[in-house]
This record gives sequence, structure tokens and C-alpha cells, in this order.
Amino acid sequence: MLNTQKIDKPSVCPLDCPDACSLTATVENGKLIKVKGSKANPFTDGVVCGKVAKYYPDFVHGKHRIMTPLRRTGEKGSGEFEAISWDDALELCYQGIQKGIEKYGSESVMPLNYSGPHGQLAGGSMDRRFFYRLGATQLDRPPLCAGVRSLAYTSLFGSTVAMPQEQAEYSDLIILWGTNTTTSFLHLMKSIKKARKRGAKVIVIDPKRTKVAKIADLYLQIQPATDAFFALAMAAELDSLGAIDHSELKDKVDGLDTYLQHAKAYQKEKIPEICGIEAEQVTQFIDLIQNSKRMSMLVGVGLERSENGGSAVRSAMALSVLLGQFGQLGQGQMGYYSIAYPKTTDKLQRSVLLQKPTRKFNIVDAADHILDRQKAVPVKTVFIYNHNPVCVHPDQNKMIRALSHKDVFVIGCEINMTDSMKYADVILPASSHFEIDDVYAAYGHNYLQRAEAVIDLVGEALPNTEIFRRLAARFGFNDAAFKDSDADLMEQALDLTEATCKENRVKDISPQQAVSLVDKNYIWLSDLLADQDKKVTLYSEALQKDFDYGLPEYKSVESDYPFRLITAAAFERSNSSFGGSITSLQDVDIHTEDAKALGIKNGQKVLLRNNKGEVILIAKVSNDVPQGVVFSAKGAWCESSPNGQSINALLDNTRKTDIGNGAAFYNSFVEIIA
Repeated sequence: MLNTQKIDKPSVCPLDCPDACSLTATVENGKLIKVKGSKANPFTDGVVCGKVAKYYPDFVHGKHRIMTPLRRTGEKGSGEFEAISWDDALELCYQGIQKGIEKYGSESVMPLNYSGPHGQLAGGSMDRRFFYRLGATQLDRPPLCAGVRSLAYTSLFGSTVAMPQEQAEYSDLIILWGTNTTTSFLHLMKSIKKARKRGAKVIVIDPKRTKVAKIADLYLQIQPATDAFFALAMAAELDSLGAIDHSELKDKVDGLDTYLQHAKAYQKEKIPEICGIEAEQVTQFIDLIQNSKRMSMLVGVGLERSENGGSAVRSAMALSVLLGQFGQLGQGQMGYYSIAYPKTTDKLQRSVLLQKPTRKFNIVDAADHILDRQKAVPVKTVFIYNHNPVCVHPDQNKMIRALSHKDVFVIGCEINMTDSMKYADVILPASSHFEIDDVYAAYGHNYLQRAEAVIDLVGEALPNTEIFRRLAARFGFNDAAFKDSDADLMEQALDLTEATCKENRVKDISPQQAVSLVDKNYIWLSDLLADQDKKVTLYSEALQKDFDYGLPEYKSVESDYPFRLITAAAFERSNSSFGGSITSLQDVDIHTEDAKALGIKNGQKVLLRNNKGEVILIAKVSNDVPQGVVFSAKGAWCESSPNGQSINALLDNTRKTDIGNGAAFYNSFVEIIA
């Protein structure tokens, strides 16, 4: 008789999301049947998003799960494969990689990975060792997402940790700028609710009228990519009103006078025309921030996704400093916490294995590099793992052309049969995080968590670490670094000996309890300003040297197409994760007046197109976006559209952000056909 007893086990959500929630996984007959939140992490406190609760069992055991190594039998993209053994799969990988290396050298191999799982082991450990030892082309990953925001933050505040989100409950004004908080920073809402009960006001600045915008005391529906103009104009106006205390800031801020002189070029009177914000709302904004005693702000990744991305983030964050909003609980910038974790990345990834310098490609340009067959060393092998580039990268059709190229050998390593895996020559089945031990940092809070496997490996799936150990063995890599166990790797990932927690080793962290690495009463900038040699930096010499953007600027962009397209996070997916569970036709938000002019009715099928592609969507007519702007959530799989193209088919990968060479996703324009 089968044991039908249900067992609850602790786990952690590894998705590319700020919150890294603690989970309770319910297992029956060796299968994951239910996922809910747990209280192991006091920050997430038993609450999880709907997608995690609804879709994880299907993600682990559903129809898309890859159960065995596969070899392609049909045309690339056909999805036709046959099951093979692990030995045969590893041999195919070896032979395919070696073919390119023998003719062009090891740089002919390019890994194509990003942030599928955020576990320290699954996300980047033995895999990085393998590619370093191989001498493969390196990948600059941050430009795809959040790298610009991080660069902007550190250019201002160095390596200081952001204000703990819990402190927002002490703020009397909370500004949510370019962040869909109920989708991407869900647990901040608890602090916001507490603050509002105390009388706090909330300002939301976003082109899309999000759920949190509907409860805001002031909602500014700003035109995309104009945030830098608005923030700089506000700095100039606040200075003219005497709201900026120069004498108080002079010993704490470098470049103050230069910044404010520069800001004078941005006039408040032009905000309605350029930013789409009414003059009366501008006055309300000024009154609220001038009268605030404890202002906190969360600047989301949304701001970085345009040609003015770095400038937008820098100028928005600078307002906190200009107004002297630091030094007390509930004052400061939220959202930058990675520095809190004592990661020993080089010890984990072992860049010392790289025997000579190799080229590095911007991940945003991956498809262009693959398609450039005139390179002295062309890309001959692409190794996709922890990533779904067909659904995530801009210019989807270019990526498909690249992965379909007859001279490119594609290896895939995945949990599910994603759109990207359909272009692989050989697929290696990866385990889900429920099947492995790992340790999890977060980028939305300061709690470190360890999780153990809650189910056995599904089918013939293996952890990423073991897959790359086996590949290393097949290539004859005998370095001691490839003999490390997962337990060894976990200790090499972080050094807790000088951390604030009582645990000295990662293995000492209980899966039942998250470990706090920063006091929730930490005062933002206190560590930076305690050092007499350090200041907040408003003028960045480094950014001036590298990008000619010592100061933030606003620049306009023209297009032959009438509508700017924005593609923020979906409530139902985490990037493209869970896209296989949602196959319905996706929505596109269109302003009422635009729909009227085009003769479009709510619920009608429409075609969005440009010179990159075309996508069929369902019109959602309202005033939730400004005129001239359309919105459709990112991450849908290609099967969600009748013509096999998702929204990323319309995005331009050639436009870059002002700093950081990031993907300017929102520099994409379309026309609408009813």
C-alpha cells in the first residue's frame, strides 16, 4: 500500500524576485503537491505571491518537465527530440564543443545564462569554474537587468546598504518610483499599510496605473523615459524654494553645487509638456516632499529600462540626499541589499582557473555576436542554462535566427521545455530547487536562508553542479576545484566568520529559520558618513570617464512609430518562469483616446508591429497608461500568441542605456492595427 501521508518541508523560493520568500512545500508520494508561505523568514512572514502558490507543482511535475537527456531529431525549433543516455549526451556536448575549439579555439564557446535560480550553487558555482577552465568567451550579464540601477546607486552611495524595508512603517512619506510594488516588492506592502495607518502619504510615479497606484495619495502618470527631466527639474525648484540646506550638506555631499547648477537647465514649467504631469500635480508633489519629516523611496528597475535609465535612477535617488532625508529611522533609499551578504564569489567561482584573458560580450548583444560569422573567432557553441533568451531578450526574432544558425551548436540545460530549448541540439535535464540543497541571498531584504531538498531528483535530472562536474571530467579537467562537493561549495559561497549572525558556517543555518545580516534599525548612510573621507557623490568622475555622464541628463528619442511600448513584470510570471503554465492570449493596455481614434474596443484582438516583428494581443482599453503608450507584461511564452511571437519580438536590442550599456527595453515603438 502506498504511503499517502502528506509531509510539510521547509524551502525557499529561488526566483528572480527581490523577496526570496521562505516556503512550506507539501509532499505526497514523493511529489510536490502544494506550496505556501512559511514564517521562517520574518520579513516574508508566511505570505507568498499567487504564482508561486499556484504553479510550482506543475513547474516541477507538469507536461513541460524534461525528464531525460535529449537529442534533437527534427529541425531547430520543431521541438522534436529523442531520449538518450547521460553518457551519450555528455559525449555529444564534448564532440560539439571540441569541433569548434579545434578550429577556432576555446573562445568559440559562449555560455548564455542569467538568473534562473538565485541559489548560490545553482546560479553560479561549478558552471563558472567549467567555463573559466575551458577558456570560453565570458559574458557581461548585469546589462540585461538591474545592472544599470546598481551602478547608479553605487555611483551615489558607494557600497552602503539601503534602508531596510521594514523601516518604511516609520516614514511619513513613501515614494514608489518605477516599481510595481504588489508584483515585484510584495512584502513592502505590509510596511506601507502600517505607515498609512500612522498617517503616512504615498506617492506613486509610474506610466502604468498599477494596483498600488490606485491607493496612492498622489499618482503621477509620467511619460516613459522622462523621469530624469522630472527629477532634475524638482531639484532645481526645491533649491529655488530654499528647501535644500547647502550648509548642512556641504561636508556630506560631493558635487552639490555642480549638480544644482546643472539642474537649472530643467525647468518646472516644461514638465507638463515633456513628462505629461499636470502643473497642479507638480505643486502637490513639491508640497508633500517639502513637508515630509521622514521620507523613504523605492526606485524600481523600471526606471533603468530606457535611454535615460541611469540618469533617471540617479536623479530620483538624489532627491533623498538633497532634502536631507537620512539620519533617522524611515529615511532613505530602499532596494539595494546585495552588499549585505558576505559573498566570497571568487572562492566559489574560481576565476583563477582562467589560464589567459578572454573576450567578454555584453549579454544584450548575444544574438548579434552569434550571427556575426565574420569574426576571427565566431561563436560555434552556445550553452544555454538558467535562462530563456528567446522569451527574455529584446529582439526575439533575431535571437531565434541566431540559435537556428546551421553553424552553431546549441547545448541546453533546463528544467522545462522552454521556447529556447526547442533550438538546442542536445538538452541536459536540470533539477528544480526543490530537489537540491542550496543557500539563498536576496536583493530585496537582508535575510540569508538555507534550504534542503524536499523531493528526490525527478526522472534523470541532475543538479547544475553535478552536470558541470561530469562535463569537466569528460574534458579531462583534473583540477581539485572540480572535486568539491555541494557541501564544500556552500561553505565557499559565503564567509560568515565576521557576519553579525551567530552562525559561523552556512551549514549551521537552520532551514527552519532565516538569518538576519543587517539590523532592521540600521540608519541609512550612517556607515558611509561616519568615514570622514567618504561622501555621497552627485558628480561621478568614474561615470564621466566611462560614459560621459558625470551628471544625469535627459535626452528625447524620436520614432517613426506612434506608440512607445513598455513591458514590465507580470503578476502571473517571474520573468518567463511559469510561462508554460499560461498559454492564453496576452493583454495590451491602450489609452481610451488612442483606442477611440483607432476604432478599437475593449477585448478586441489587435496586432502590434514594427520592423522587428508582430504580436497578436487582446486590447485592454482604459486610462491605465498615458496617451501614446501601450503596455504588455513581459515573459509570456511564444505559444501564447497565434503567430508564435511574444512581446519581446517588438523590442530593440541595439538601443542602450546612458550608463552601464544596459538594455533600453522601453526604447521600442510600435504601430497598432485593429
